[in-house]
Amino acid sequence: MTPELMEQNARHAERYLAAHPGKSGNTESGGREAAFSRLAIPGEVDTTHGRILYLEDVNVSFDGFKAINQLSLDIAPGELRCIIGPNGAGKTTMMDIITGKTRPDSGQVFFGSTIDLLRYKESEIAQMGIGRKFQKPTVFEQLTVFENLELALKTNKAVTASMLFKLDSTQSDRLAEVLHTIHLADSVSRQAGYLSHGQKQWLEIGMLLMQDPKLLLLDEPVAGMTDEETERTAELFLSLKGKHSLMVVEHDMSFINTISDIVTVLCDGSVLAQGTLAQVQADERVIEVYLGR
Repeated sequence: MTPELMEQNARHAERYLAAHPGKSGNTESGGREAAFSRLAIPGEVDTTHGRILYLEDVNVSFDGFKAINQLSLDIAPGELRCIIGPNGAGKTTMMDIITGKTRPDSGQVFFGSTIDLLRYKESEIAQMGIGRKFQKPTVFEQLTVFENLELALKTNKAVTASMLFKLDSTQSDRLAEVLHTIHLADSVSRQAGYLSHGQKQWLEIGMLLMQDPKLLLLDEPVAGMTDEETERTAELFLSLKGKHSLMVVEHDMSFINTISDIVTVLCDGSVLAQGTLAQVQADERVIEVYLGR
């Protein structure tokens, strides 16, 4: 262990003990608080080891069909990872597992080094900082762009609190920043139902961003978009890279070529190949099962 990492571990332990008076630095045998030799601080995603998401030897079967088979992968903080593969490869099931919708039969799934996602419900995982966008946009079409984003803010959703809620300056600045990021600053008062398909996709991404997620899971985000919308979506994702970690499931190779550094190819529920797009496109196994000749 390097001196720098030792110092980081010491600072982490000090913060933990300050937040938990009376606790020692030891955890109970068999507990997950010290996963990957780290202490867990509630609400903190520990990425000291350079990974924000770990899946190890994950398996899921549905009525005898093995949808996920010994799946192992990891993603770095701020990384934009593209996931490709044939239909039935396990891409959606993998995201279901990460977000708590599906429980695996075996394996480990960690958010950072210390948060065991298999211990939490969907709503709890979302609150931890994992946002998911499905292929079909789900926005409130009767509300304006502004109202959709305002509704997505992290606030007390109780009836009384919602009735008395008023944006403060920090929230207003954040909302304006997101509007600019998703290319909808000129449509702030427009009813969401009148937006184009691509604009609705951007609005939904904006609603996720209002939650300040650390990891975004995006399922076929450019499906049905025009060429211009696809190009602007690529710009959007590249602007988010580094600030957030992104996992993008997509079939559009041109779009993937624009945004990707690392591409993971899934087949039969496990990783078939991984590397740059050029590397996986040249892989004979990938050509055989997915890309064709």
